[in-house]
Amino acid sequence: MNYVDQYKLWCEKAIGDKDVVAELNAMTGDDSKIEDAFYRDLAFGTGGLRGVIGAGTNRMNIYTVAKASQGLADYVIKNFKPEDRKIAISRDSRIKSDIFAEIAAGVFAANDIRVYIYKDIMPTPCLSFAVRELQCAAGIMVTASHNPSKYNGYKVYGADGCQITTEAAEQILTEIEKLDIFRDVKNADFREAMEAGKISYISDEVYTKFIEAVKSQSVLTEEDKVNRDLAIVYSPLNGAGLKPVTRALTETGFTNITVVMEQEMPDGNFPTCPYPNPEIKEAMALGMEYAARNQADLLLATDPDCDRCGIAVRNDKGEYVLLSGNETGMLLLDFICSQRVKAGTMPENPLMVKTIVTIDMAERIAEDYGVKTINVLTGFKFIGEQIGKLEAKSEENRYIFGFEESYGYLTGSYVRDKDAVDAAFMICEMFAFYRSKGIGLLDKLNELYEKYGFALNTLHSYEFEGSAGFAKMQAIMKHFRDAYNSKELVSFAGKKIEKLLDYSEGLDGLPKSDVLKFLLQDNCSLVVRPSGTEPKVKAYISVSAPNLAAATDEENRITEELQNYFN
Repeated sequence: MNYVDQYKLWCEKAIGDKDVVAELNAMTGDDSKIEDAFYRDLAFGTGGLRGVIGAGTNRMNIYTVAKASQGLADYVIKNFKPEDRKIAISRDSRIKSDIFAEIAAGVFAANDIRVYIYKDIMPTPCLSFAVRELQCAAGIMVTASHNPSKYNGYKVYGADGCQITTEAAEQILTEIEKLDIFRDVKNADFREAMEAGKISYISDEVYTKFIEAVKSQSVLTEEDKVNRDLAIVYSPLNGAGLKPVTRALTETGFTNITVVMEQEMPDGNFPTCPYPNPEIKEAMALGMEYAARNQADLLLATDPDCDRCGIAVRNDKGEYVLLSGNETGMLLLDFICSQRVKAGTMPENPLMVKTIVTIDMAERIAEDYGVKTINVLTGFKFIGEQIGKLEAKSEENRYIFGFEESYGYLTGSYVRDKDAVDAAFMICEMFAFYRSKGIGLLDKLNELYEKYGFALNTLHSYEFEGSAGFAKMQAIMKHFRDAYNSKELVSFAGKKIEKLLDYSEGLDGLPKSDVLKFLLQDNCSLVVRPSGTEPKVKAYISVSAPNLAAATDEENRITEELQNYFN
């Protein structure tokens, strides 16, 4: 069925949501809008669904959510015994997250699957924790993470609390593709299913166990005399982090917390930060104003589903400086390793797990402490997968830390996704520990650079909207491969390409993925990959140099040449 026929069908059948009806009516006569909304089904993969909220098969709405939920229900029914058919659901503050969560719950209940759902918004790590704690077959997190407000999404988790594997995603997609979106989806009224006992709220006891698990990650000892009276400014960026982050901190003695008022309450419109991502300076701007006004020691911010954490600290001039995900990750890695060695709690054959686009300098730090590094594909689910493999061998205690450059961190195996509640707590402990010794985080970071060599990692994103953009992204990746294979591409900014790692072939036992990593001379590298959740191609540049000025100069030259491939 072509996109015009799909549009006509939706005009006839999609009458259960007044917003969808209004948008369909507004499309009348606008072929480009109709095509963009219906040229494909919203992609379902290891990240589940993510897209713009609106009418159409290529949008997030009650119909695409219900169809995906029916496919997941069919998968669970085929793979789990009746007594094990349970699904946990959580959501963040995004527009229609509450509606989508209830629609999904109704579909599962109609398929005789027991549903546990958080009554209020809760972070992604709380969902991962609930799946494991309640022994569910799967979990759903309704969120679009750090995307702009026009987006929402639907992350799917397996029984291990980790985002689904490539194999599971393919099986669920097969079930989804069998379905007619209007004819084949079962549904039950949310309230009626709750009254019938098919849906119930997740208890406060589960939430409290999650907070206790976070608090148990502390690596400070009784001998560490640490003053926890830090002046902290915290922003949940209008998302789900407010209650769990402030609870974890206050219960561990960090009580001097000022919350950014404009970003305190849940609001899916994100009025003061249109792109609610702590990786982005603009999203941190209001928090930095608060920090300066309050002369705060530390600024923390978490994204809407509270799985990413960004920070800023004061330099010697009293100015607030944002730390990158790589910088914060290296500081945490070194802190955890040094404290574990000192306390004698470093396990035998310890492991650190990071993604292939995360700074390589972390490997040198880990090696110095006798910690082995495992590199995985981009996406924290692959870090969670490694923890699961260790657990299968009763060796999960070997895992001491995992992180990715996009501000995701996890210090324990109690969940299988990045956890910004854990990150905020560990960062505060680290900051307090070093401050007790008269050391700032920037001082400590410079110590690491002096010991292991300076490194600069940057991320550049190139946007390609709509159906034409999707085709353009595929063409760009093909151009890179063709240029390298034909010897047209032999260097970047004068740095010779020593090797190309093409992960589309499934390198190092990893799943096949459309990722290219160019290893350049002088310990530099370039990674290019299409985003799995946004209409973007991302380029990660890693430069080793004697100092920041030299590294910045090298990075600028590579960036300028790279631009030729995206025009």
